[in-house]
Amino acid sequence: MNKKHAVARCLLIFIVVFNFCNPLSAQDKNTALTPPMGWNSYNCFGSAVHEDEVKANADYVAKNLKQYGWQYIVVDFLWSYDNPPGSNIGNPFQKNLQDGSYIPWLTMDKWGRLMPQPTKFPSAFGGNGFKPLADYVHSLGLKFGIHVMRGIPRQAVWAKSPVLGTNGITADMVADTSSKCEWMNHMYGLNMTKPGAQEYLNSILNLYAGWGVDFIKVDDLSRPYSSAEIEGYKKAIDQCGRPIVFSTSPGATPVSQADHITKNASMWRMADDFWDSWKEILQMFNYAKQWEGVGGPGHWPDCDMIQIGKLSKRGPVGEERYSRFTKDEEYTHMTFWCIYRSPLMLGGNLPENREQELNLFSNNEVLAVNQQGTDPRQLYKTDKTMVWYSHVPNSKDLYLALFNLDNEEQTISVDFATLGLKGKIAVRNLWRKQDAGAFKGKYQIKINTHGAALLRLSNQSK
Repeated sequence: MNKKHAVARCLLIFIVVFNFCNPLSAQDKNTALTPPMGWNSYNCFGSAVHEDEVKANADYVAKNLKQYGWQYIVVDFLWSYDNPPGSNIGNPFQKNLQDGSYIPWLTMDKWGRLMPQPTKFPSAFGGNGFKPLADYVHSLGLKFGIHVMRGIPRQAVWAKSPVLGTNGITADMVADTSSKCEWMNHMYGLNMTKPGAQEYLNSILNLYAGWGVDFIKVDDLSRPYSSAEIEGYKKAIDQCGRPIVFSTSPGATPVSQADHITKNASMWRMADDFWDSWKEILQMFNYAKQWEGVGGPGHWPDCDMIQIGKLSKRGPVGEERYSRFTKDEEYTHMTFWCIYRSPLMLGGNLPENREQELNLFSNNEVLAVNQQGTDPRQLYKTDKTMVWYSHVPNSKDLYLALFNLDNEEQTISVDFATLGLKGKIAVRNLWRKQDAGAFKGKYQIKINTHGAALLRLSNQSK
């Protein structure tokens, strides 16, 4: 072997060893570089979504939204629970949240890992798990995700299920039975100091990777903030051999944990569940301000799902309905989520979308603000108005979002000097896809009650 070949061989060995020790080192850098965009089943189906409904929403995204960047299809919680056909989210499991029973029984394998319930997901029959459904989603050019509850099933602890990848360790030996979700009695937390706890998380992430999961939303990690388990899920993802977006839910995630959460999760909820009321939009503005400047490639503060379209078909909040937001409030909702660069997860049943919903979700100039704008900041906020801005990459242009928080129509004015802009400024209205003209000194626009405007500002001076 000559010297050149010896050097090449040593380099190859180094690369193999490095990648073995860092199995997702390359892929991880490409996970959630921009805010994830997709659909989640929770807001329209609660715990009761069925496979055909997931496919119908995936079909809609593939046909109508994929070309605009929407890509994730996420099955939310209790996919291992046998909701009777037509049942609502609270029928019957919610009656037993605090009674400590092991009923309702969940579909589980011999290793204590939850499996999709075949009555809701027929393709999972025979131990197939979510692989057939993930394959279907992938065949559409989309990505597949699931929701899971933090920890290990109580029934696995009761059954003393063996932990895959260990020698004689069982579920009861790794569970922290004092760590319980306050609103669901299905899981115990994991004691991450115990041998076998990390191996349990590794086993479920390896299972999910084998199914083809691209996105995992882990519930009950924020109250209290479960730093050891968050790190455990991150380690499990890193070793599973597949790039997977890691979302923590719900909030409020403590702002004091900003450094920790940005290092370990792809996205995290800033608040509890968000629903379709103006009061909750106003509160979200406050949560977002607390996290200002924290988001960036690979780590995004999450305003929660988009509450537009047909909601609550089977729970979880209120009667079946189209969003209670006015049309102007829907524009405010989408505008803020975009200027702030929140992940965009549609919550309505997409096949029931009308033209007004499709228009909100398919404006490429508006979505570019979410996917490309950098360093979003609040310019000012009063009781009646609010203005945020961000930077257009590779240019000196700015994105500008103006919000009418008042109960009456009003004209909102912005002085260009406050944004560091001088000379003649070209203004483009992104929702209308129209150039508004060139202006000096300031720009003003009339905005409906609870409405918003989204602009691009370009300096035309030489």
